[in-house]
Amino acid sequence: MTERLADVSERIEGIRQLGAVVNAMKGIAAARSRDARKHIKAVDGYASTIANAMRSTLSPEEHRPTTKIPANTGKGLLVFCAEQGFAGAFSEHVLEKIAEDLKKATMFLIGTRGLSIARTRGIYPFWSTAMPSHTPGIPKMADNITKAIYGSVEVGKIDSLDVIYSTWHSGRPEIVRHSLFPIDLTEFASHASQPPMMQLPKAALLDSLSADYFHALVCKSCLHAFAAENEARLEAMSAAASQIERELDLFQAKLRQVRQEEITAEIIELGTGTASAHHKK
Repeated sequence: MTERLADVSERIEGIRQLGAVVNAMKGIAAARSRDARKHIKAVDGYASTIANAMRSTLSPEEHRPTTKIPANTGKGLLVFCAEQGFAGAFSEHVLEKIAEDLKKATMFLIGTRGLSIARTRGIYPFWSTAMPSHTPGIPKMADNITKAIYGSVEVGKIDSLDVIYSTWHSGRPEIVRHSLFPIDLTEFASHASQPPMMQLPKAALLDSLSADYFHALVCKSCLHAFAAENEARLEAMSAAASQIERELDLFQAKLRQVRQEEITAEIIELGTGTASAHHKK
């Protein structure tokens, strides 16, 4: 009986330690998600400022792409998956959404965990990189992504690019897809009667602004994916925490039962011993 009591007590301690780990992971995921959403607003403001500058520079009749690219070379996909585990089927949902496209598209995949899952499905991206563990590392990663994409454009590997990432709404992931490259400058056509004063040739200025705008859009996509992954992890850890609470209640009830049985056994043993002593007298 004493061994059973020790086993149940040890099990309860193990569950409590697991619960502490899960709660810590919940706290980290929640903090990272809040931080990412705060930065999304900042990037939105930055992108809006660049868009206004491009809008002021362009005249209404101008219609040209931002970069000279080969025609009909191929579609590129910038896909954001999970960097770490314990996020449910986060990466699987993204990969399933683009299964048909992967047969004919060049894939740029972000996220170590997502890369591992993709390989188990026989999917091997053209280029991949890890997602930073904190938001301050996202601009640097966006630099690497833009270099890889522009390098692929220059060698004729792709001529257009869609971005696919997850967002989180009402406790559920939503997969977003939209065109990222080439940037359609006709969206920024200005209706101002007087163009701004410029110190650079218009083409050079637009190329520079377009590169900054593209970088901002990549950062924004990454931040949405970063926030959604941590929301998914928070959801998974919340479910795990609920299960741990149920397990803890179960084993605490078991502990009380074993203790009661042990006390009862001791009373019976004492009673038997007393009766035996009286009988010998």
